[in-house]
Amino acid sequence: MKRGLFSATLAAGLIWAAALPAQAADANAAPDQLIRQLSLETLEAVKSDKAIQAGDIQKIISLVDTKVMPHVNFQRMTSSAVGRFWRQATPVQQQRLQEEFKALLVRTYAGALTQVKDQTIALKPLRAGADDTEVVVKTEIRGKGDPIQLDYRLEKSAGLWKIYDVNVLGIWLADQYRNSFAQEIGANGIDGLIKTLADKNQKAAAGGKA
Repeated sequence: MKRGLFSATLAAGLIWAAALPAQAADANAAPDQLIRQLSLETLEAVKSDKAIQAGDIQKIISLVDTKVMPHVNFQRMTSSAVGRFWRQATPVQQQRLQEEFKALLVRTYAGALTQVKDQTIALKPLRAGADDTEVVVKTEIRGKGDPIQLDYRLEKSAGLWKIYDVNVLGIWLADQYRNSFAQEIGANGIDGLIKTLADKNQKAAAGGKA
């Protein structure tokens, strides 16, 4: 799978449903409605900010922090990507892993975020019981070419729904990174993975390729 296609598709997942009435994302909403509201709120923020449209990384990070991250269990997302080694990490290492993984994702998909324009997403019927605490919200990106699958895993904790994984083109985000993370930890330990991620982020910040 090409990185560019994955990037554009993931970004599209946050920017859709422009015909829907604007409203703030509500973590108390049903999981499918949360995805609908969050995506629209992100779309409106991108459309109204020329700096984000131009690829200003700090503006994009601010957008992710304020609009997206409150609705994401990023600890669970990171621990899933790190896999069995997560429990071996100290609290300080776990925090560093979350920080560097988040920075990596934001920088990887920042360019795609500015390129998504006319795609729309169809929300598929939610198959979940009233007492379910984990669900998959399935969507489909529609634009030029064939429709593209984009699904979200959400969990309910303390009465609130939060995203903890995203499926793009049949591959879950955590799965995409797990093997490479495991190889790095096996060769250089958890601190080695942290350093590798930090080096990639520093290189990207300096204008190099991540």
